[in-house]
Amino acid sequence: MAMNARSSPTKSSDELVLRSELWNGRDEPRVAFASVNAEEDKPFNFLHVLFDCAIAGGTAGVFVEAALYPIDTIKTRLQAAHGGGKINLKGLYSGLVGNLAGAFPASAIFLGIYEPVKQKLLETFPENLSAFAHLTAGAVGGAASSLVRVPTEVIKQRIQTGQFTSAPDAVRLIVRREGLKGLFACAWCCLYAALVVLSTYFCFLSLW
Repeated sequence: MAMNARSSPTKSSDELVLRSELWNGRDEPRVAFASVNAEEDKPFNFLHVLFDCAIAGGTAGVFVEAALYPIDTIKTRLQAAHGGGKINLKGLYSGLVGNLAGAFPASAIFLGIYEPVKQKLLETFPENLSAFAHLTAGAVGGAASSLVRVPTEVIKQRIQTGQFTSAPDAVRLIVRREGLKGLFACAWCCLYAALVVLSTYFCFLSLW
């Protein structure tokens, strides 16, 4: 009996500590869950998403263009060759700087418009039309980015085929000889390709 009496306070103290730990452990998920809900309840900020995605898209576009530019130069020269003539493999990076100057804003405009438009449409459309939201956002972003992408492509291809040596010279001479419309040669073809490729790509990507 004496031993039981002595161990009783210790046992009670251990039980209180155990209950306190269990209670604190039970509260932790509640706090974490509450913080997740707080993040989800934040209002949609169109301009904030546009800015973040524009920076990300522009940066990614510059790296992609720089990495693939030599391959694109070879492709353009092969397309311009006549009668199976040989192509010049020198100067594969000719006009790269000017192209990057256009690639950054074009990619920034596309992703900066695509992502917030997509999120807004996903909130508006029912769940069974989510693919249509991606399709529409891709088309809108592609159309907007074409305003920069088309003249960039025109200048890039003419430099790649040896018609000009630099982007400033290309812009100046094209505008002098052909007017501003010369910078948008085949604009409808480029716009059609951008709308079909980008909208379809992101639409099918959303289905996986």
